[in-house]
Amino acid sequence: MRILDSAPPGWPHRRRRLLLDVLLWAAVAAPVGYAGVSPPYPPYALPLLVGKLLLLGVAVVASRRLPLVALVLVVLGSLLDGNFVFAIPVFSYLAGRRSASVGSAVGVFVLIAAGGTALNLGMLGTGAATWFLLASVLLFAAVFPWLVGRYRRQQQELAEAGRRHVDALTREQRGAAERIRLRERARIAHEMHDSLGHDLSLIALRAGALEVAADLDDRHRAAAAELRASVSSATERLHEIIGVLREEGGASLRPSGETVADLVVGAREAGMAVRLAAAPAVAELPAMTGHAAHRIVREALTNAARYAPGAAVDVRLTLDGDRVEVTVVNDAPSAAPLPAPPSQGSGLLALAERVRLAGGTLDADHRAGGGFAVRAVLPATAPPPAAIGSAAEAELAPWPERTGPVRRPTDAERRLHDARRRVRRSLLVALVAPVGFALVLSLVYYPVATAGTVLDRATFDQMRVGAARSELVGLPRRQLERPAAVDRAGCEYYTDGNFPLAEPTWRLCFTDGRLVSKEWIA
Repeated sequence: MRILDSAPPGWPHRRRRLLLDVLLWAAVAAPVGYAGVSPPYPPYALPLLVGKLLLLGVAVVASRRLPLVALVLVVLGSLLDGNFVFAIPVFSYLAGRRSASVGSAVGVFVLIAAGGTALNLGMLGTGAATWFLLASVLLFAAVFPWLVGRYRRQQQELAEAGRRHVDALTREQRGAAERIRLRERARIAHEMHDSLGHDLSLIALRAGALEVAADLDDRHRAAAAELRASVSSATERLHEIIGVLREEGGASLRPSGETVADLVVGAREAGMAVRLAAAPAVAELPAMTGHAAHRIVREALTNAARYAPGAAVDVRLTLDGDRVEVTVVNDAPSAAPLPAPPSQGSGLLALAERVRLAGGTLDADHRAGGGFAVRAVLPATAPPPAAIGSAAEAELAPWPERTGPVRRPTDAERRLHDARRRVRRSLLVALVAPVGFALVLSLVYYPVATAGTVLDRATFDQMRVGAARSELVGLPRRQLERPAAVDRAGCEYYTDGNFPLAEPTWRLCFTDGRLVSKEWIA
């Protein structure tokens, strides 16, 4: 157990890779080794065998990082020992499985094909039939296994893209849940700020009025002072809690059934000098405009009670065509502001967002002669349904989606789509490429094999047994190679041009320069 604990990180993975490489080397070296230890033994048999096995070992090691180089090594090894051909499909598959570049693989195959053609037809003088056989071996032992490995690589990438897609969807769902939770926290914080903050400010105002009342004795004034201090302390703690819960831009809730007139009555009962002037038609405002007007008046009265205690406040709601104007103006304060935490201006920011969503504009600033004025212009008619839907979506949409349109597909979906497209394309190539390559190979082989060797049937029928070879009209200028299984001297072979292999069709046998027999080869 101590030995395992002291093993370096990644050692089990490296040991597994080493074991797989050893097994791969043993598999590809078995045909070469068996042929090397079987008689007859040519000169230098042992050094040659060791060199071949070392070459296969180098190819196995290189197949991890340079799989195409490993493939070229075993193809070159086939020039020394034909048994290397058993290793070509294996390393071709690994090249497709481990190499990400398609262009490099195509270049290697073109290089092998061109080099093999030049070597066999140019330097070694190999016949066209032998060249066609070697090219077919390259197709089915190298190209096709590479396509299979390429397809398997694309399948793995598709599975990996699918896993990433699932992870991205999971993170997106978690993010959506988190955004919903944060929005709910924001709503709670705004409700606490708008409702409890407003009520606490009024309580503090009433306590301040009792503290300076002339008909109370000192004991009651002290109690009122303690009450005002307690309310201020509670307001401060409320702001601390709101600082944890609050998120700017969230929606707040309007107390059920409460109107602007109710707000003014409550402020008057608390001791504020509030005057209300509202047009009768204002009571029939659309829901969104009514909510915004209620919010404006409540925020303005709360700020006036906190920062301008004892100042007169004018609340006006006037109707001008299709617009309603909400104005809350307080005079210069007659007393110092009530104790409260420093303001961050979040109330006015949230109020401006509310007015904007309702389709209006907000202006809030200090007056030249002292005091503060809040003025908003809101639509007096209901917006069209499309505008309502857009406003609702803007209000409820998650923050990342507010900055622009929703873009689909997402990055994970795009990667999955691309991986699926690559797999389909690889499968199509794996099925079509061998057929296409065989067709191209045949088109190359056929004219080479048939050039000057085609004998048509009419000419064959006109040839008479016993005629001198020099008298035969239409005899092709070139013969086909003698079939390996035939051992008849003095015979010539020609083809009728059958596609694509140009197999021998006619056999003409001569003795002392005269035609002694002519045959059609089935």
